[in-house]
Amino acid sequence: MSVFDTTVFGSLFVTLFVIMDPPGTIPIFLALTSGRAARVQRRMAWQAAAVALGVITCFGLFGQQILDYLHVSIPALQVSGGILLLLIALDLLTGKIDEPTQTKDVNVALVPLGTPLLAGPGAIVAVILAVQKADGGAEYAAVWVAIVVMHVVLWLTMRFSLVIIRIIKEGGVVLITRLSGLLLSAIAVQLVASGVFAFIKSYS
Repeated sequence: MSVFDTTVFGSLFVTLFVIMDPPGTIPIFLALTSGRAARVQRRMAWQAAAVALGVITCFGLFGQQILDYLHVSIPALQVSGGILLLLIALDLLTGKIDEPTQTKDVNVALVPLGTPLLAGPGAIVAVILAVQKADGGAEYAAVWVAIVVMHVVLWLTMRFSLVIIRIIKEGGVVLITRLSGLLLSAIAVQLVASGVFAFIKSYS
């Protein structure tokens, strides 16, 4: 009897990779952590991955119960996450994220990096469904291994993105900040739109 289902592992890992988008987190991570010491940036890389893993694990174990208890629907989770990301995107686009008095004492590894950027509504929904569909120990083990491996990949991506900072210098970081704000705003609008359409569909 198999103790590990590679098909379930591959399916969930690819799904999470597309949703959480490790390469796409690089410009946002660089933008949010620019100006900080390398030691702090390295710490924020693993903190963001750890926070995302904690949130995903919590929802994987108790997600449906939490949402049911709070009477919160998946579309509501999508809209709220999208609005929060949109606020961060506006700060990136306008340059407010660079103001020391507003951001240097804020641990962006927790919000918005850890959640809702990494552990966002899409990833949470995917994990809740994967856990619910898991049938037997082999599939259940595959689900959790996929989740852990995905977060290791996220940590490695952010950890080694620090090399990019030393190459592109301050001017490059400013450019990446504006571009990442544009990309993040598109992600945010898509989340809100998906949530609104889901609301309309549920009541039609």
